[in-house]
Amino acid sequence: QVQLVESGGGSVQAGGSLRLSCAASGRGFGNYAMGWFRQAPGKEREFVSAISWAGGITSYTDSVKGRFTISRDNAKNMLNLQMNSLKPEDTAVYYCARSRGFRVWDTFVEQPQKYDYWGQGTQVTVSS
Repeated sequence: QVQLVESGGGSVQAGGSLRLSCAASGRGFGNYAMGWFRQAPGKEREFVSAISWAGGITSYTDSVKGRFTISRDNAKNMLNLQMNSLKPEDTAVYYCARSRGFRVWDTFVEQPQKYDYWGQGTQVTVSS
């Protein structure tokens, strides 16, 4: 059984920073790519970033490139998202997710259907 628990959300002013974490339980964390998604009110869930199982490959949506950094610590079963220079449009519930494929880096890593386990989400609110 895999459980993902996000933390680190909160309220911050534009230009500020937050660091999200995702604690994974269950075996095999280090064998799966992980991703971050977000969903704003009234909008569909959108891809934010992903990282390969060993951390050597990362991907970001264009709107967060240069501002967000994804990382992982496989020894601690932790996934992180450092978010800097936050903007009001970053306001959303942020979710971490585990990819379906064992040691697979999927070309379409930005698609939610490529992930099978999801956390409950953590709210990020950025005020102007």
